[in-house]
Amino acid sequence: MPLSILLPLMLQIGPGGALPQAPLAIPKKKSETVVQPKTDAAKTHSDLLQECLRLAMTRPADAIEVAENWRAKAKTAQDRAGANQCHALALTRLEGWAQAAPLFLAAREDTPASEADERARLAALAGNASLAAQDPTGALTALDLASADSAKGSDARLRSAIEVDRAAAFVALNRPVDAAAALTAARTADPANAEAWLLSATLSRRQGDLATAQGQIEKAAELLPVDPEIGLEAGVIAMLLGRDEAARKSWQSVITAAPGSAAAQTARGYLDQLGTAATP
Repeated sequence: MPLSILLPLMLQIGPGGALPQAPLAIPKKKSETVVQPKTDAAKTHSDLLQECLRLAMTRPADAIEVAENWRAKAKTAQDRAGANQCHALALTRLEGWAQAAPLFLAAREDTPASEADERARLAALAGNASLAAQDPTGALTALDLASADSAKGSDARLRSAIEVDRAAAFVALNRPVDAAAALTAARTADPANAEAWLLSATLSRRQGDLATAQGQIEKAAELLPVDPEIGLEAGVIAMLLGRDEAARKSWQSVITAAPGSAAAQTARGYLDQLGTAATP
């Protein structure tokens, strides 16, 4: 699920993220001061970045043109970083994941070393884009940078999310031991990260450690009591432990909570197999 956790951290563009509307033509009294809109020259870096990011979310092709023009005129590393960040986001909206990843990394390179969390966030976005592009090796390279940057920062939730993504890359590369270590780091950084507990339970179950998996899925369910993916995994673990009624209850809860979802369809399939198959 590329960008599902980290992308909201990027879009710090104000409430609602809506494009600015044209002001109403309300006559001013002579004594009132008319505030003129900012010209491009008067806009700050933050103004330009926010406008470009908003445009990327709604009209990505136009945002790419804006970002390219901004980059061509950029005189500072800050402006290059903003232009590359906007260009990369616009590409993700067009599913240009492979092209977006190096632009996120370029934005990181132009971000001061003192801004460790920002550098970590940009590298993590590059890693997410590479994962979406089915490039786990490239993703891990970017996510290792993100992890190193985050260790110098103060955002524990970001650090946890990065470790979850590193675990996904390790799994894709068939490195389960490294994936388990990354998930341990994710849970340590943010014990309330339910996704880290869910993925830990799935990995423990795949490695045959059902007792550990049971404890981890229970923690995930404690953090997110109504979550279809947690319900599915809880049912699988319960069934493998020979607790058929608990499995049935978990899968039925998925159907009740999200009846029209893909998770509910999977749960129905598991329930159909419960009486005839050893595992779903």
